[in-house]
Amino acid sequence: MSRARTMLASAAIGGGAGLAGLGTAGLVSYGLLKVEAKLARRTIGKPFDASPDDTNIYGAGLGAPIQLVVLGDSLAAGLGADSRFQTMGGVLATGISALAGRPVQLTNVAEVGAESPWLNGQVQRAIEAVPRPDVVLISIGGNDVTHRIPTAVSVSHLRHAVLELRKTGAEVVVGTCPDLGTIEPLPQPLRTLTKRWSRDLATAQTVAVVEAGGRTVSLGDLLRPDFLSAPEHMFSVDRFHPSPAGYARAAAALLPTLCAALGLWAGEASRGPDRLRGERVGTVEETAAHAARRPGTEVKSADSEKGTGRGRRGLAVLLRRRRPDGPPEHDDIDDIDDTDDTDDEGSDSTP
Repeated sequence: MSRARTMLASAAIGGGAGLAGLGTAGLVSYGLLKVEAKLARRTIGKPFDASPDDTNIYGAGLGAPIQLVVLGDSLAAGLGADSRFQTMGGVLATGISALAGRPVQLTNVAEVGAESPWLNGQVQRAIEAVPRPDVVLISIGGNDVTHRIPTAVSVSHLRHAVLELRKTGAEVVVGTCPDLGTIEPLPQPLRTLTKRWSRDLATAQTVAVVEAGGRTVSLGDLLRPDFLSAPEHMFSVDRFHPSPAGYARAAAALLPTLCAALGLWAGEASRGPDRLRGERVGTVEETAAHAARRPGTEVKSADSEKGTGRGRRGLAVLLRRRRPDGPPEHDDIDDIDDTDDTDDEGSDSTP
């Protein structure tokens, strides 16, 4: 059984080991990690007092506004952006309006510093403000990793949030935990460990969300290529949160899935996976593990296309709506068997 499967099984039965139970962490002195984490926090700093208030109407057009609700942490709140038009929610609302030809009412209840358990209160406030949203975006997980929230606890709260939001009739899209291993101030081996923790949480989040009837988009190390070449451009002055350009890039990965969920893509109902783009159908666990390693990939239940809306014990579809940067990846046309990842102890394959 692969490490990813072991982690997912532990989360499913409520195992208390969580992120701290990963084998690699046991090879490193816990005291050393605490010291490195403290030094990283001092280096990163907290230069922002608050994020822009982006709750507002965006775009123009005929018809009632599309109701977009955003929940989550500082990434969802837009910490590091200079104005409401530069936050992830503001960019998405503007893009949806342009494609739909209708205004978009954005309601943002995200909180800086939020962890997955905070979603309970955010869901309540969101539904009170917008009883019947059209689409909800959740971006959560970074603080769960840095604060070492057990994976079982994180995914339990996320699953509950998606279920409650789906009861309103809304489509739910979750941007999974970004790869914190790309953050420059983090020293080794802390950077390698946070990369693994981030990926494992993203995998577990995808399983939970798809089973609850939502869709996920992997953010992963989406900013890594540009961070390496121009970190001052893609990250804000704290070198931790995205800059306006970074938020625009993240929004570009999320926008196609939000539009598909809203039915704005022509031919979406009949569209099948395109193997030439690395798209595929597989078990929820296998598809989630693959998506965690490929930023910009969407995962949804294959059963949802038949009207059930739930992916439990079923199959999931992996789609790559955003055009990949650069040349095609080596495994874009491979089968769902992914053995190229050295972090896995074995392969996950579907006959």
